[in-house]
Amino acid sequence: MTQPVDSGPDTDPDTDLLRAVVLAGGLTFEREVSLSSGTQVVEALLRAGLDAELRDADSDLLPGLAAAPADAVFIALHGSTGEDGAVRAVLDLAGIPYVGSPAAACRLAWDKPAAKSVVRSAGVGTPDWVALPHSTFRELGAGAVLDLIVARLGLPLMVKPASGGSALGAQKVARVEDLPAAMVSCFAYGDTVLVERFVEGVEVAVSVVDLGEGPHALPAVEIAPESGVFDYTSRYTPGLTEYHTPARLEADVARRVAEVAVTVHEVLGLADLSRTDLIVDAEGTIHFLEVNVSPGLTETSMFPMAVEAAGHRLGDVLTTLLRRAATRGRFRQ
Repeated sequence: MTQPVDSGPDTDPDTDLLRAVVLAGGLTFEREVSLSSGTQVVEALLRAGLDAELRDADSDLLPGLAAAPADAVFIALHGSTGEDGAVRAVLDLAGIPYVGSPAAACRLAWDKPAAKSVVRSAGVGTPDWVALPHSTFRELGAGAVLDLIVARLGLPLMVKPASGGSALGAQKVARVEDLPAAMVSCFAYGDTVLVERFVEGVEVAVSVVDLGEGPHALPAVEIAPESGVFDYTSRYTPGLTEYHTPARLEADVARRVAEVAVTVHEVLGLADLSRTDLIVDAEGTIHFLEVNVSPGLTETSMFPMAVEAAGHRLGDVLTTLLRRAATRGRFRQ
């Protein structure tokens, strides 16, 4: 377990020789968010006494790691580069240990409709949805398909890319006439759109970590955006969203959202850390929205809030995860 917050120095002499490389950046829509996360991670690790370096996911990465091997890599990449499993598969090929879920589990979690299907089969509720590629609307006629979606799911709707993060392209649609424009905006971020029934309620983000004793949930973070929708602007513009940590939930509901987040983490085969986004409606029913295998670690991100609310220091938690990854790497050699 990590150490609670106290007034002492944020260092651990046993970790001085651990060398970590933090991957951030990449060539995705979320590059700037990733760089912000990576910078925060490096700073936290340096405070914890580690030798930490920020590296971009570019053509210099593998030669650099070969020339100066790291004990373990922390992936702070967001978007497809860091979350669809591709970079992790390459790190596996190179025999480089890293913090986080294996490539196959990342591919599943990255595909929001597939993840919703697996989670629902495990008994977790999730809003009804339909996922369709752009070609379907082009070949069958957008108007006819949209009419069927509204007839089946009703209004309001939530429209989002079937893969992706940071709420890029995500929009709440309350009127039929606004649906076509929302679809066009969504397709700018991916070829397949996920349309799901919008659920009114309290949105919470529940982070899960495994520090050596199995996955457990950190205190839920309640999200209250000024606009009513937690979109990209609300996520990354300070002051536009209020966060309450722990979430203002009844004790029984707080316990159940924690259980759901751990269930999601386990049934999708995730490892080390994840963040599950949920809605709790007025009746106390919990609805799964999506899961993130590379949670944001910026100044406005929920994972660091949850770590602090649990009485831990971010650098200690990240150090524990890196030490466990390095140990796994030694066992595989």
